[in-house]
Amino acid sequence: MTASELEQLLVTRLVRERGGTSQTWRRALGKVIVRDAKTHPHCNWEVRPSGTDMQCAAIESVLDDVRLRYAIVAVG
Repeated sequence: MTASELEQLLVTRLVRERGGTSQTWRRALGKVIVRDAKTHPHCNWEVRPSGTDMQCAAIESVLDDVRLRYAIVAVG
């Protein structure tokens, strides 16, 4: 999975589970930052949510589940 595919997956889940628009969630989520898997072997990506407290809590909840399934992603 690539970072852009992961970002789309996160936005899709947030819209489905919490409502709202994909544009709103995309802004709140921010970009997926990919790190080198050699230095981050357990999970090589992160996001820095910048939405409201409710949006950040919803994003963190989805991130917990998604990290278990997609711990390593490729740039792109």
